[in-house]
Amino acid sequence: MIKIINCKNNINKLTNFLESRRIEKSDNLEIVHKIIKDIKNNKSKALLNYEKKFSKNKEIKLSADRVNKTIKKLEPKVKKAIDYAYSRIWKFHSKQIKGLREEIVYVDKFKNKLEYRSVPIESVGIYVPGNLPSTLLMNSIPAKIAGVKKIILATPKINGKLNPAVLYAAKKMGIKEIYSMGGAQAIASFAYIQKVNKVIGPGNKYVAEAKRQLFGKIIGTETMYAGPSEICVLADNKTDVNQIITSIVSQAEHDPDSQCILITKDKKIINKVKTGITKILKTLPRKKIATASLKKNGLIIIVKNDKQIVNIINEIAPEHLEINVKNFKKYDEKIFNVGSICNGRYTPMSVSDYTVGTNHVLPTSGSSKFSSGLNINEFIKKISVVTLSKLGVEKIGNPAITLSEFEQLYGHAQSIKSRMRRN
Repeated sequence: MIKIINCKNNINKLTNFLESRRIEKSDNLEIVHKIIKDIKNNKSKALLNYEKKFSKNKEIKLSADRVNKTIKKLEPKVKKAIDYAYSRIWKFHSKQIKGLREEIVYVDKFKNKLEYRSVPIESVGIYVPGNLPSTLLMNSIPAKIAGVKKIILATPKINGKLNPAVLYAAKKMGIKEIYSMGGAQAIASFAYIQKVNKVIGPGNKYVAEAKRQLFGKIIGTETMYAGPSEICVLADNKTDVNQIITSIVSQAEHDPDSQCILITKDKKIINKVKTGITKILKTLPRKKIATASLKKNGLIIIVKNDKQIVNIINEIAPEHLEINVKNFKKYDEKIFNVGSICNGRYTPMSVSDYTVGTNHVLPTSGSSKFSSGLNINEFIKKISVVTLSKLGVEKIGNPAITLSEFEQLYGHAQSIKSRMRRN
């Protein structure tokens, strides 16, 4: 089921594996493009048609009464867990705001005034896949802290049912505009019907592709690629094999396109891991999803030394990395392409998904090479404000004229000269 690649002598197979995963599939492109175009032209009518087609859903916008009635079905135990996660996520993310909203004001000797202002994005659409309340908290809390005024939620029904935990989390966050919709059509709806400024939240390949196609045209998205989940587990000959198995399976159960990778120098644990995965899958409620994920994207990589470990992890650039070894510090300080690192024997990635306080919306498909996980910065814009004095434009104008004329932008030069004429 799970592939094995020996990188001790040759890493070409690994390179080919990673490249094949990152290649865009033309069928996804075409399907998503069609959905976006249809919703752009036909708005709510098209959205309802797609929801009926894909989810048999006829209820798009949820009333406050519908939300409250659904919340009543939620177990008190789950409410308490959401409240606990909320408090830790809020506490950690509130630390990020320090210094972020400070304005920079600089006045030069010519009395030219230069300012750098921080302002929150006005409206954000949050996509919550699979009706996961933790994902709603992870996305909405930093938006609230940043000062976003309007937050809209899109969450699909599962087997025709709304998830009361998601709606409870939404109510706790003060989100009043809630839509039951999913997939690429939800992202298109955010762009053309609700008309938000930015869309955030992880999703499947169709959600990710919709965000990619719409980015920069009508909406903003995260600076990362938030696609199907990934985990990379680094283990040695002292690692508890059961911990390896459970970590891999926990990620595989997310999505058939999830990626699960084990990296080790120890060949002896491979058969134990494979046997253990087969055994645990038999009792897993999401067996079908996890099996498909491991068959398609499951991988065990055998390496020869620590240097190769570091190089391979930085090349994979995984969303999650568990360094399940005793001396984890010799690795984590050398790894710079990763969404989140979980260090040591007692730090499963799964707990960071819920109650640690760090964000679980992270870059996937190698995008951790150039982007970060979701944070306060995603919801704050920087604006430059310039106010020149009459003396100021006279003093700094001539070098600007020289440069504009060198670049053959003579209109620029004329614009500057018109401000430099003395009356």
